[in-house]
Amino acid sequence: MSQAGTLILIMSIAVLAPPLAHGVGRRLPVPLVIFEIALGILVGPDVLGWAGEGEVIDVLADLGLAMLIFLAGYEIEFDKVRGTTLRRSVRAWLISLALGLGLATLLSGFDFDRGVYIGTALTSTALGTVLPMLRDAGDLRSRFGSVMLTFGAVGEFGPIIAIALLLSGRSPGRSAVVLAAFALLTAVAVWWATRPRPPWFSRVVEVTLHTSGQFAVRLVVLLLAVMLGVSQALGLDTLLGAFAAGVIARLVLHGSAPESAEPVMEKVEAMGFGFLVPVFYVVTGIEFDLDSLLSGGCALLLLPLFLLLFLAVRGLPVYALAPRDLGRRDRGALTLFAATALPLVVAITTIGVDAGTLRTDEAAALVGAAMVSVLVFPLAGLRLRGERAAPRDAAREPESW
Repeated sequence: MSQAGTLILIMSIAVLAPPLAHGVGRRLPVPLVIFEIALGILVGPDVLGWAGEGEVIDVLADLGLAMLIFLAGYEIEFDKVRGTTLRRSVRAWLISLALGLGLATLLSGFDFDRGVYIGTALTSTALGTVLPMLRDAGDLRSRFGSVMLTFGAVGEFGPIIAIALLLSGRSPGRSAVVLAAFALLTAVAVWWATRPRPPWFSRVVEVTLHTSGQFAVRLVVLLLAVMLGVSQALGLDTLLGAFAAGVIARLVLHGSAPESAEPVMEKVEAMGFGFLVPVFYVVTGIEFDLDSLLSGGCALLLLPLFLLLFLAVRGLPVYALAPRDLGRRDRGALTLFAATALPLVVAITTIGVDAGTLRTDEAAALVGAAMVSVLVFPLAGLRLRGERAAPRDAAREPESW
């Protein structure tokens, strides 16, 4: 199929997936992303063989991943991501990284390079996937939601830093210097974002909000493009730039045009979740190596093993270091949400396969396990919290964030 035909097929799946998720959700809440990836696998080369490949499709999928990470960065509220909870979340992720690298290196037959790819993937949290579920459940603004936001932010930002340091192909010292340069440029951008804007800025944002001008939306897209360009120029993974762009965009909008920030981001989310992000997930399904996973050998056995490792490597340190004011059921739910992974797993395995370090069957098993984690862990976490969560959380005032 031509690239134009494949794009039509991808967007048809993007349109079909929400009503399917809504219909099935009446009996069993299944995340929308599962339908997008599963339908992508269905039309991909290993099943129906309808979808083709091409540079345009690949570029749109890359933009979709960047937009997903950008929106995750935007969701972080730094007035809440601080203090004791932040320190606990950083310690939990560092323990996860040590566990992941150690177990993955052992699993890969002491092949450290393969172990780095697998181990880093095991430490990720699909914050962009989890947050909409918490929002829909009314938990995002609760104490539990704030804690999950902090642990999830570190679980998404930490692997991106690890990718930049460990998977760049440079020496650790040189990688650290390049990363420091990016951090300095990001700090300058953050400083600029927090500076007071002239009065005309908020007026232009408001005046063009419902016109063809769309000044604020264009500014957000420019910020994303600039940070992607900076990260690429420095030889860093573009996910780092996308995440930083989301943080900077939030500071700009909420600092200079707080009344318009929400409607502006509604438009950006419409562009992301209405077009680019579904393309990324459907293409992930199309490129999923189902044949390698089902052709025999150990690949299929690796899938449940990786699923357990997501829970053990990422989840158990979170449970151990969760704030003490959370009850046992909330700590269990936090563990399940933190162990939910997908976008970064796809990105890391893609890098590993392209570099010739990670085998396609291992990548398929990792992505397959991440898909199962998205399907199983959040639903189990929501059920574990139950309907009692919201009233109790609303009444509790946290001692320290």
